[in-house]
Amino acid sequence: MAGWMWLRCVVGPHLQRIHRSPEQSRPEGRSGRRVGMSVIFCICFRTAECENAASALWSLSYYSSPLLLCYLYRKGYICSSKLVPVSQYVGTVLVCLLGVACLRGWGRWKNSEYLQFISILEETKTNHTPANKKKLRCYDFDFASWPSDFSWTEVSSPKLSKGGVSLLKPEPRLRGAADSVLNSVRTLPCHIISFLIAHSFGRRMLYPGSVGLLQKAMRPMLQQGQARLIEEFDGQRNKLVACDGNNIDTMFVDRRRDGGQNGQTLVICCEGNAGFYEVGCMNTPLEGGYSVLGWNHPGFGGSTGVPFPQNEANAMDVVIQFAIHKLGFQLTDIVIYAWSIGGFTATWAVMSYPEIQSIVLDASFDDLLPLALKVMPDSWRPLVQHTVRQYMNLNNAEQLLKYQGPVLLIRRTRDEIITTTGPEDIMSNRGNNLLLKLLQFRWYPKIMTDEGVRVVRQWLGASSHLEEMSVYSGYEVDDDWCTSVLQSYQADRDVLFPWSVGEDMTVEGRRQLALFLARKYMQNFDTTHCTPLPATEFHSPWRL
Repeated sequence: MAGWMWLRCVVGPHLQRIHRSPEQSRPEGRSGRRVGMSVIFCICFRTAECENAASALWSLSYYSSPLLLCYLYRKGYICSSKLVPVSQYVGTVLVCLLGVACLRGWGRWKNSEYLQFISILEETKTNHTPANKKKLRCYDFDFASWPSDFSWTEVSSPKLSKGGVSLLKPEPRLRGAADSVLNSVRTLPCHIISFLIAHSFGRRMLYPGSVGLLQKAMRPMLQQGQARLIEEFDGQRNKLVACDGNNIDTMFVDRRRDGGQNGQTLVICCEGNAGFYEVGCMNTPLEGGYSVLGWNHPGFGGSTGVPFPQNEANAMDVVIQFAIHKLGFQLTDIVIYAWSIGGFTATWAVMSYPEIQSIVLDASFDDLLPLALKVMPDSWRPLVQHTVRQYMNLNNAEQLLKYQGPVLLIRRTRDEIITTTGPEDIMSNRGNNLLLKLLQFRWYPKIMTDEGVRVVRQWLGASSHLEEMSVYSGYEVDDDWCTSVLQSYQADRDVLFPWSVGEDMTVEGRRQLALFLARKYMQNFDTTHCTPLPATEFHSPWRL
């Protein structure tokens, strides 16, 4: 029995922290506690540090391996006579690592807190009751060992999961059969290069948060953020299994028991390309008193997989299913809040679940392609276009046009990331294009004629709040009149978008309505791309 327990300690997960429950008083200067630092556990802790160093060294070797192999080949080290001594060194290192693992297991075996943790973990895996799960939530450990809390297959047929959820695909060009075959052969090298780019540095450039070295550097900050969510907000960490088999790391904060109106609404947060729920945009709705569900992209934090569009949509789908079937929220109680690149999964969610209450997009863009072309050489343009459309088609505007519900766009006026020229040129902010496409092609095409587009562009080009108001008042916009016109149209017809309101209206009337609608659907925030959004700037979108 003792030998079996020692073996479980050797192969068991790394225990990083024991959380304080929200009911307990806060110890001075500390929000939780590390596992007991006895002399025996110090040995265990040092071996864990050795493991972390070895893991970091392995990650560095992995990313530098192409250059390292080229160097070794040029120096003549890749030959049988040179490999024999190298294999001896590798064998020695492996034996040392095995000794370190055994020493770690012994240190854990002598530590009562770790033995209690491993017993609770084994009991939870055997009997997944709420009581056992509550005990397990007090521990922060390797998420790979965390038992699954919800699977996509619990509410959907496993037969439908092979291809993943549905995505909008680029429209194929119409060609003859012979022409299509010849074109496929001619473009085969481009397809191969695009695949290699997308699956090597392209994906890592687009989602730097999935790079292991960055995650290791951020680990102390992520652990501190997670401890804050659990210890101060009674956050509940859960593992969800998506239809592609990826595990999705989530955090849920329930405010329904607090009695406030905002607590009855669930805000699902979609993070940026280097954002994690532990330190990301969850804090904004939390400060506003909402119930919040955060999740990490595939390959981020405890989530597994890689963040390609299909995997992203699969993850978003299981998060929504979890919110409905396990947390007990209705779709009409859910608001989707996204920052930056999170706009892709957010717009996919409202397109696929049109009953969702509303969507808030902060510092997001209409399409990835113009931003990708900005950072790549002009000579690569055809290759970049093919790679983005084939493997990284983040078509936010196209998905948002399918949604009929309320929308709020938040534009950062000094955004340096989603501009195609620079932060000083506010008209190059791709959030402008998202607003124009929304008004022009989804809702009010009769209002957004050439004259309507011109005045909205003039308003978008304002560099300050004072200049915005100057443009608005310069066209003598009457808010009450605009509201009454739209309400009258809605009452008489009660039709889905797009509306034909403005069809028989004067140019002056269409100008007023265009500016009125632009101001209602877009909110400016005078800051840069990565500044956290204050809770005062987060609110429900405008409803007629």
